[in-house]
Amino acid sequence: MHDQRLMAGVLGTNRVSLLLAALLVATFGPGTVHAKDEPLWEFGLGIGAVAFEDYRGADSSHVYPLPVPYLLYNGKFLKADRDGVRGTLFNQDWIELNLSANITTPVRNDRERNGMPDLYSTVELGPSLDLHLWRSADARVKFDLRMPLRAALTVEASPREIGWTFTPRFALDVADPFGFAGWNAGLLAGPLFADRRYDNYFYTVAPQYATASRPAYQADGGYTGTQFIAALSKRYPRYWVGAYLRYDTLCGAAFADSPLVQTKSYWSAGIGISWMIRKSSRSVEVPD
Repeated sequence: MHDQRLMAGVLGTNRVSLLLAALLVATFGPGTVHAKDEPLWEFGLGIGAVAFEDYRGADSSHVYPLPVPYLLYNGKFLKADRDGVRGTLFNQDWIELNLSANITTPVRNDRERNGMPDLYSTVELGPSLDLHLWRSADARVKFDLRMPLRAALTVEASPREIGWTFTPRFALDVADPFGFAGWNAGLLAGPLFADRRYDNYFYTVAPQYATASRPAYQADGGYTGTQFIAALSKRYPRYWVGAYLRYDTLCGAAFADSPLVQTKSYWSAGIGISWMIRKSSRSVEVPD
């Protein structure tokens, strides 16, 4: 998904992600592969800000400043670029195996969880099997199916494994949308799934924490809602900029009846910028 997937990996899917839309062309089949020269490696660092709920369904939200790293690596068997971090394990004309990551922020002093234990931040890591469903003839428009499967761990002195998530999504990417040269736009949409242990961490109310307005509740795993993410980014010679907008709906989610769920749909947004710090003097030829 263009440069913005790097920022998406840092910010996370539950709380943040990147990508924006355009249109689909009505022809199917592989596109022509063009080549270009890029440095073997390049890195940069910047800052961004995101605004989102403390957890999906929470009625409290915060704005967070975040570091935004930029990484480009065009190795023979390992690549890190606008399409994420991946190994060349499969024929990239139609399938790839990528690395997928997500983070959640800690939850403290949330009014719906008053009297309950704070939630630690979590890190989710795992593979993503990505299918390239269609490319335009000039490779400017791409349509993929991405299927990340991630294990979740708490960030604490003794990390705990709290389950897994599966988030299959259709992704539409467009280079130079509507004639804006150098910009990348994308749309990411799809359902979210998690096992019972993961939902239990966020949405279960144990009997000892039940109140008159917060009855005891046991969360189940399964379908956990749907997300729609739109983003726009551009790489300039010395820096990269990006922004995203996300709509999240929990209607029909397995934990929708939890008293900790106070809103069934909401919007979140973010923006970031990274400055290029250094790059390799060696160039390699890569597909455009």
